[in-house]
Formats: sequence, C-alpha cells, structure tokens
Amino acid sequence: ATLTHAYASVRANGNASANAASSRRHAMVAFLASVRTRATMPVASVRANGNASANAASSRRHAMVAFLASSATLTHAYASAARGLPTFECASEPTTSKSGLAYCDAVVGEGASPVKGQTIKAHYTGRLENGRVFDSSYERGSPLTFRADQVIKGWGLGILGDDDVPAMKVGGKRKLIIPADLGYGARGAGGVIPGGATLYFDVELVAIL
Repeated sequence: ATLTHAYASVRANGNASANAASSRRHAMVAFLASVRTRATMPVASVRANGNASANAASSRRHAMVAFLASSATLTHAYASAARGLPTFECASEPTTSKSGLAYCDAVVGEGASPVKGQTIKAHYTGRLENGRVFDSSYERGSPLTFRADQVIKGWGLGILGDDDVPAMKVGGKRKLIIPADLGYGARGAGGVIPGGATLYFDVELVAIL
C-alpha cells in the first residue's frame, strides 16, 4: 500500500509540474507575440497612435508578469513535490490589484468571509521566488491561529479583501504574490527572507473563530 501511495503521489506531482510547464509555455508565447507585434509596427503608425503604443506596452507588461508568475509556479511545484507539500493550481493567471498584490483562487470556499478584528485559522506555505520554502504550517501539522489585520499587509489584503480583491471564504485556497512593500520591505526578516523579496504564499482558510 505504501508503494502504491508513493507511486500515486509521484504521478500527481508530475501532472502538476506538467500543467505548470504548459502554463509557462503559453505565457512565453504571449510575451514573444506582443514583442513581435511591437517590432513590426511602422514608425509612423507608432507616432500617430500613441494610445495604441501605450496599450501594446501594457500588453507586453501583462504578458511578462504572466510569464514570470508561471515560471515561479513551475519552480515552486518542483520544490513542493520534493518536500511533500501541497501546491495550489489556479485555473487562470493571477490578477494584480491596485495595491500591487497578485492573487488567484485554486478553490473558492463556500463558508463565511472573515472581517477585520476576527481571529482565523489558516494553513499556509511561504516561498521565495527561487522556490525555497521559508515557512509552512502544513509541515508542522496544524493551521496557524491569528488575526489577519495583525500580520504583513499583503496577507491582510489577500485574506480580508480590498476594494478590488474579494475576501476569502472558509474552505478557500488562494495563491498570493506579495511584493516587498506589502511584505517585509527592504529589511527582510530574521535572516530568512532577504530585503526586497517578493513572497509567494499558498493560503487555505480553515476556520473563523
């Protein structure tokens, strides 16, 4: 039975890695296509259509963000598989909010949403861009109990929601990509998180207390 479970786990991790690799390829194709479109635009057309040029630049930026996110997802999938940690897979690319926080839902919960001041329980795994896991409640075997408005700002926005970010619901699983200014800033934390680091979190909202 142990051998069967191990084989099933390898297959599942292989599928997750394959999905991440496919997403990465699609994102790179989109980015290269946007660059190629820009390169073939006549100079006169670019000058006459400033708005079109700005839109093309925006499209390239979004394509690059998607590519980088998918690259990180592939790296994280391999790292998580090696440590036996769950890896959340979203059906769509992360959405970037006005604050700079990016998020996507692997599972939309069906329970209540927490509000500021409430205590919650959540499982999570935190990773750096290179895929290195710096903390995980899954490894400890129990969810963390905390108030979402008393942790780093990116967690608060990603769990409680914001003007353009929906709040999580109990049972939900969400990926958060937290820029340094919503995380630990230029100073980093405890010698584990370097200054200026973008943080990648998988967060599972377990309960509202």
